[in-house]
Amino acid sequence: MELGTLLADPALTAIGLALALGLLVGVQRGWALRAEQDGARFAGIRTFGLLGLAGGIAGALQQRAEGLATVLLAATGALVVMGYWRSTQRNPSISGTASLVGLLTLACGFLAGSSSFALASAATGVMVMILAMRNQLHGWVGALDEREVLAIARFALIALVILPLLPNTPFGPYDAWRPRELWMVVVLVCGFSLAGYVAAKRLGESQATLATAAAGAVVSSTAVTAALASQLRGGDGDRAVLNAGIALASAVMFARVIVLTGALAGFALPTLALWATPGMLVSLIGTAWLIRRRQDGTHAGGAATTLRNPFAIKPALVLMVLVMVLSVVAHWVLERYGDAGLATVLALSGMVDVDSAIITMGHLPSGAIAPQIAALVLMPPILLNTLVKAGAALGMAGWRQAWPGAVVMAASCIAALGALPWLI
Repeated sequence: MELGTLLADPALTAIGLALALGLLVGVQRGWALRAEQDGARFAGIRTFGLLGLAGGIAGALQQRAEGLATVLLAATGALVVMGYWRSTQRNPSISGTASLVGLLTLACGFLAGSSSFALASAATGVMVMILAMRNQLHGWVGALDEREVLAIARFALIALVILPLLPNTPFGPYDAWRPRELWMVVVLVCGFSLAGYVAAKRLGESQATLATAAAGAVVSSTAVTAALASQLRGGDGDRAVLNAGIALASAVMFARVIVLTGALAGFALPTLALWATPGMLVSLIGTAWLIRRRQDGTHAGGAATTLRNPFAIKPALVLMVLVMVLSVVAHWVLERYGDAGLATVLALSGMVDVDSAIITMGHLPSGAIAPQIAALVLMPPILLNTLVKAGAALGMAGWRQAWPGAVVMAASCIAALGALPWLI
């Protein structure tokens, strides 16, 4: 048989991939345990390579000789378990990672042998990455406190347990509600809140003000602006850094609008991003300018920055209820008054909460509102919200303290308005 014919054999390709994946795992395990004495390791590069090969052969035999494939898998798995048992007899404190990795390598080899190349490669890649990140993962877990562990567990409950169990069939007035989509609002808000909290805590004390401002703006840039303006009024912290935090919160607000629109109302994203991006860029440039104006050798002293609750479910539930109400109102207005009435309702609701207006758009029937109109509907409330925050900062802290952050927010509105001719 010619070499080209052999290489073209699908079964040979599948088994070759299984062997390669097993060797890949073996390289990582061999390097990680390189300091162990000879004979002290559960398995090395050759053993893991052979485990992948055995799984590949079993996968290739599945359609031709199912019984033989089952025996091969069972026998190889039993050898792995027996090897782990013998290792524990010599060393009772030995980790079970190696034996579990051996079984997973066998399974990945079986997937490759069954021609599930993408799944086998992805699973092996993730496994090797997790094994290689051992020190980083242990350090991260060791740095968690009880409140953070509880927050992660609660987020896992709402995202991995509750969300998949909810139906996605419409119900309620005008069939405007879909339980899974509504609960996704809660998952998104809580996920952003948790991720922002972790990022703010890990960036260190010197960046605490900016990190907390960015993390808090994921949920409410208005609340962040008010909190920082309060510190400016009391003279707590570095004025340049606090104003930079106000500007950064505004930038995060623009970014949040773009991300939410892309995720929940993608039809409006191209037009919306055209005017929101200039506002975001100006806010980021203003943030960088304010940071550079920070006094040399000073630190953002004063009262310590307090990180919020890492699992903020109450704001998420309030937003979900608001979306439910607005969805029914929007469907009723669309049926009674058409597109013009719908645009008015969304614009007014956006002045109260921009996120709810975006989410409501995403729940509307396909084609209910044109992409250009959708962007124009969201534009006034977002810009008005930005100007209101600038006014609030000046009102709370005074012109002398808060003018840099207010100027940046006003400039971001002007930049966004500059894109208006391309929207009309």
